[in-house]
Amino acid sequence: MMRETLWTVAAHAQAGAEINTQGIIGFFLSKIAPILLAILGLIFIARSNKGEVSRVLTSSTIAIIGIAFIAGAVVLVAVGSGLVDVLFSSED
Repeated sequence: MMRETLWTVAAHAQAGAEINTQGIIGFFLSKIAPILLAILGLIFIARSNKGEVSRVLTSSTIAIIGIAFIAGAVVLVAVGSGLVDVLFSSED
């Protein structure tokens, strides 16, 4: 099945069809990301039960900083596209 799926994607790419990147991102954000965050939370809880609270705090801080960087990148793209539209808009 995986081989057929990859073959179909390759055939569409060669035919000039566009890949729905917004749909892929939406799927990842709605389905995959919550599962990964839940697994990460379970790992943190399991570690804290073993008495490794300092490691849990360090890992949690790193995860929060990573999420902040991702959110900052999204904001930068949104603000950047708005600035480009304002600066390079052609006024007739």
